[in-house]
Amino acid sequence: MKKRKSLNIPSPRGREVFEELRGLITEKTNPRSAKIDRIDTIDALRIINREDAAVANAVKKELPYIARAVDLVVAAIKKGGRLIYIGAGTSGRLGVLDAAECPPTFGTDPSTVIGIIAGGLRSLVRSQEGVEDNISAAVKDIRGRRVGRKDVVVGITASRRTPYVLGGLRDAKKHGATTIFISCNPRSIAPQDFDLAICPVVGPEVITGSSRMKAGTAQKLVLNMISTATMIRLGKIYGNRMVDLKANSEKLRERSKRVIMETCGLSYEAAHDTLTRAGGAVKLAIVMAKTGLPKSQAARLLKKNGGYVHRALGETGSL
Repeated sequence: MKKRKSLNIPSPRGREVFEELRGLITEKTNPRSAKIDRIDTIDALRIINREDAAVANAVKKELPYIARAVDLVVAAIKKGGRLIYIGAGTSGRLGVLDAAECPPTFGTDPSTVIGIIAGGLRSLVRSQEGVEDNISAAVKDIRGRRVGRKDVVVGITASRRTPYVLGGLRDAKKHGATTIFISCNPRSIAPQDFDLAICPVVGPEVITGSSRMKAGTAQKLVLNMISTATMIRLGKIYGNRMVDLKANSEKLRERSKRVIMETCGLSYEAAHDTLTRAGGAVKLAIVMAKTGLPKSQAARLLKKNGGYVHRALGETGSL
């Protein structure tokens, strides 16, 4: 006697996820793009552009929370801690990107700002659906980095529900790390067990549920703000110029010379000579040029002032 085929009955967990997603702003249908599939290319682009224009204002509303995040990260790094991003999919890629840009831009050690993405490096170039649900992998990834009380871990998830991110953040918190949660849904529905939530609400996407769009842009802006403002506070910037960049390419070497020329009023040749005598260190070259001190004395002056060029030069004032 043949066995009857079992009915394809949805799992209780699937229904739970369905209901959870249905209530999220990032999953709502945008009425302003409801007929985008039947209009001219330029009109479709106008809709996308109008929606994108709202992102900056959503981020603006979160500035007080972003400022608190920067203060937490600055304090952690000054104590020898790290800034660690963790995310899945687009959110994970954005965290890895921001972390990867810090060493060449600000001269940080690659271990100071770290990006963790669900599924590992392979997920950077090819989407791996399903890895965002793997909580045990998140715990393994956090513990593999030996996350502890000196660190700040930033979980990035447009939806606010990604299991990999929540699992990683919660394990980081168990180990004493400061935890920051970034989502593009309202703060009122954000998890309450983390130290800080940053929630730029950008509204429904042009393409329903495609959070790589407005939500991804908002997350990119927030991460840029956190890392850039942190490095400003750590003395990696003089005026508005990068002075701790690693000049390990022709472009960056020439950019370094231009910075010295513009800040110190030197010719190209003089800037080249000063940068050479400073061993390629831009901020040291600036202090040498502006004070007339030899390399060793300029280095001591910088160290005495915590690596801040304007303090070493006795410059004060603000905008």
